[in-house]
Amino acid sequence: MHTPVDYSRYQTLRITRRGPQDSIIDLQMKAGGPGGNGKLPTAGHDGHWELSEIWRDIGRDDSVRCAVLRGEGLGFSGGGDLALVQDMARDFEVRSRVWKEARDLVYNVINCDKPIVSAMHGPAVGAGLVAGLLADISIAAKTARIVDGHTRLGVAAGDHAAIIWPLLCGMAKAKYYLMLCEPVSGEEAERIGLVSLAVDEDKLLDKAYEVAEKLAQGSQTAIRWTKYALNNWLRQAGPNFDTSLALEFMGFAGPDVNEGVASLRERRAPRFGSGGF
Repeated sequence: MHTPVDYSRYQTLRITRRGPQDSIIDLQMKAGGPGGNGKLPTAGHDGHWELSEIWRDIGRDDSVRCAVLRGEGLGFSGGGDLALVQDMARDFEVRSRVWKEARDLVYNVINCDKPIVSAMHGPAVGAGLVAGLLADISIAAKTARIVDGHTRLGVAAGDHAAIIWPLLCGMAKAKYYLMLCEPVSGEEAERIGLVSLAVDEDKLLDKAYEVAEKLAQGSQTAIRWTKYALNNWLRQAGPNFDTSLALEFMGFAGPDVNEGVASLRERRAPRFGSGGF
């Protein structure tokens, strides 16, 4: 007899159940934070922690056989809230806490024994994109706009980038998109192997739920053990990820991130200095 998991503590995720025996947990990142009703989901202080923590609860919830992650509003994920970024730049304790959450987000998705399906539409940036691309089956609308925005912000491409992009689409493509901060359409992402599938946007959720139901109805030991074995490729890349995350968060203490935030707020190109290391 398992103890039911109380998901009520999650305020930035709209959590519902569907599928056979309600065994599929549907996670919708709320647009605009805890209250929703914004244009895009953004990860503030609460949202960043919740997205890192939810996978622990799903892992220990015996009633769950599969999870679907999707976004509310105009896109899948709008990236980190700029107020959170500024707090990280100014406050060592905030930076240390968010570093731990960023590390936990990656490893908790990798180590969650339940299969995860992502359904990405519109912009897909930031913490949401971490879970979206690390999902076991990643499905994007053909018109989705996938962007790893780190270098545009003035910090190294940390969180999930070093651990998963080279494995999915190769080093040449990973360097091109990560160093230049170039957007990738869902259609192109499927072509280069960055996502599992690309579909028309009006078919996105239907396809995600179809895949989730197949996973929920399959042999749970076979599916979960297959995930565990395949994710050893990602665990082997753990030192690469840890280094990239450390370099990213070193950047949050540097001067470029302030210019990156200012340029985003002012909707202009950044003017980074000529300094290096």
